[in-house]
Amino acid sequence: MLEKDAVLNSVADRANVAQFVSFSPGDRPALRFCRIRGSESTDLDLPSAIRLLLDQSLENSVNIRSFRPGQTKGGEFVYGLRSTDDVIGAANRLLRFGWFVIVNETIDVNDGGVSGVSMGRTMEFAPGDTPRCVEKAGTCRLSFELGNRVLQTVYGFAPELEDAAAKRVEFSIHPIRRGHRHGHTVIWEVEEAPEFKTHFPPQWPNRFSQFLGDKVFGLLIASACGVHVPRTVVMSRQVAPFVFGESTGTFEHWQRTAPSIQSPGELPTSFGWTDPFETWEGMVRNGTAEGCASLISQEGVESMFAGAAAVTSEGSPVVEGVKGRGVGFMLGQKAPETLPRHVQEDVEAVLEILAGSCGPVRIEWAHDGRVAWVLQLHVGGVSSAPNVISAGDADTWIEYAVKEGLEGLRELVGDIGGKGIGVRLIGDVGITSHFGDLLRGEGIPGVLGR
Repeated sequence: MLEKDAVLNSVADRANVAQFVSFSPGDRPALRFCRIRGSESTDLDLPSAIRLLLDQSLENSVNIRSFRPGQTKGGEFVYGLRSTDDVIGAANRLLRFGWFVIVNETIDVNDGGVSGVSMGRTMEFAPGDTPRCVEKAGTCRLSFELGNRVLQTVYGFAPELEDAAAKRVEFSIHPIRRGHRHGHTVIWEVEEAPEFKTHFPPQWPNRFSQFLGDKVFGLLIASACGVHVPRTVVMSRQVAPFVFGESTGTFEHWQRTAPSIQSPGELPTSFGWTDPFETWEGMVRNGTAEGCASLISQEGVESMFAGAAAVTSEGSPVVEGVKGRGVGFMLGQKAPETLPRHVQEDVEAVLEILAGSCGPVRIEWAHDGRVAWVLQLHVGGVSSAPNVISAGDADTWIEYAVKEGLEGLRELVGDIGGKGIGVRLIGDVGITSHFGDLLRGEGIPGVLGR
């Protein structure tokens, strides 16, 4: 069995990892592996390696991870050291106590990118965090295919992830290239994983939807699902401008706002181009700018009919609308009208596609006589049954609050193993987190509760 740094070095043979060096303990610590861009020497001593790594780090900062043979988790972790003397001192302290150390470049988690985990055709990620984000509330959870399309649209490149079905991969993606291969995707850890086919529909708001704006995220999901979304230019506070959707043929534009969390009618919308800086300054003056994640310019639809639609908890479509633009209908100023059969059927077909990937949803739509366009997409409000995180049957269920931490669950698992007891995790936690790993590894049934 390869040790932690050997596994990382093996990954570096085929993927981009954060620049690192590792050392074994002893009176004269020996260099085990070196993956520094442009200089993968095999004869560096500890001080020389630390100085070189700090010099090559974009942040001029490093982290220290420690492990022992056969014990890859639980070692001390030291984050964000900038002084050569501090790094050498901390590394030597751990080495003297028999720990192996990995020193890797610090990569800013607040650079506009995301970190997360890919496992079994499922991808979970969040901005402003490490891959451990999957153990926290608010992680964005998408199918691997949907996640790839969304991230490629936002950043212009798809994450470089392999063996998505057979491996558990901890990763991060970055607008500015990093790592020993100088790429946009950094791989942090790769582990074997059991086949995992459970489908978890997207849920938002989540940290990534708040990062981009609720409206933007919903439209991204709709576009990634393959339905018609008007061409949309997104000017975000967090990432570089990006474009998605398709031209409606009007070449007219609506300027809209995308609050972090859906707040209908609270922020300005205008037809035709207006100065976005003036729009922003107006929101600053009235105190609404803080809740706005993005400004968007969206091509208008030659609307013959427009309205709203939803999927009920029983899976039945409900389509309502009016002739012409749907603003009056959405504001409650117009009653729903009888819609032409082809319009009804086109909107129902859109709902069927979206519900297939997202579960119950509701949309705002406009029909130009040819196709139905999705103007907004929101996940439905009816909760499904608790998600299974570890398959199996149990005679008795014990609730465990994820806020109590992984070690507490580990103690609980040690007490209940093999006794026909299952665990209901109370809280919002990723299925690819180590909470799920622990239950699956011990063969204990587990479900996600709310």
